[in-house]
Amino acid sequence: MVSTTVDGFSPSVRTKARSKKKVASVPEASQSEWAEGYSDIEVRMINVDGQLLKVATRTPKGADPSLPPLLMFNGIGANLEVGFPFLSALEKSSSIIFDVPGVGGSPMPKLPYRPRTLARMAKRLIEILGHDKVDVSGVSWGGGLAQQFTYQYPKMVRRLILCATAPGWTMVPGKPSVLSKMGNIKRYTTPGYMREIAAEIYGGDFRGDRELIAPHIKAMKPASNAGYTLQLLGMAGWTSIHWLWRIPQKTLVMAGTDDPLIPVVNAKMLARLIPNAELELIDNGHLFLVTRPEESALRIEEFLKG
Repeated sequence: MVSTTVDGFSPSVRTKARSKKKVASVPEASQSEWAEGYSDIEVRMINVDGQLLKVATRTPKGADPSLPPLLMFNGIGANLEVGFPFLSALEKSSSIIFDVPGVGGSPMPKLPYRPRTLARMAKRLIEILGHDKVDVSGVSWGGGLAQQFTYQYPKMVRRLILCATAPGWTMVPGKPSVLSKMGNIKRYTTPGYMREIAAEIYGGDFRGDRELIAPHIKAMKPASNAGYTLQLLGMAGWTSIHWLWRIPQKTLVMAGTDDPLIPVVNAKMLARLIPNAELELIDNGHLFLVTRPEESALRIEEFLKG
């Protein structure tokens, strides 16, 4: 079972992970049963300067002690459990992922935030966990945070991985019909709706297998409307385009060639503007980390160890 601890308010206690709010269309029991399949992932609540964050960490049995942990920033509306299959596929790297305020198990913040705010929060979390150096990865919306964190705290970052992401509002967008569905929180609250639109908005493997989205749906714990809105507003007007050239870290940019949300031209832009970047194009869609976690983890760990 996934262990849960609470840091900062009471002595650490380990209990069976459970969701505090019920979503009729995604039963709490099925989410708990799904999470129990990842017994080596520790989930805890950590107080970061007054803000509670739900955090998951994993150290594989064969972890390479020479590698720093991999800090992962998730996509918009996505709770940390969505990343469990990928985290579990990592064989040499320990990993850290957290729910941003208002998403998954992290309560709403007292004030709205910007990318630099979340980057500062992530830095404090890393320090609380006892690390001074990390590798950083970001998926989709979280790719923007990964860029911001690396730019804001360059001495803390060894290597950077950007997956299915873009340089902010200066990106080349997907089709309006796709983006409108992406902006609808129903994709996280209504499994039937998610099944209907998965192939259209995510592309790749979902085009050939509609039921492939089922494990993803089981992992989801919907963001509140307010939490989802905070994420949308938090990135409004943000761009990294003018400082990407100042990122010195070795960077792996990964993108699916069939990504309706973030066209592959954005990955090419990132790889061109970041001085030490390499581009990896994958015959898949937006969620290649979800549909092919083992394959993705293997490529990422090759990069981290190389």
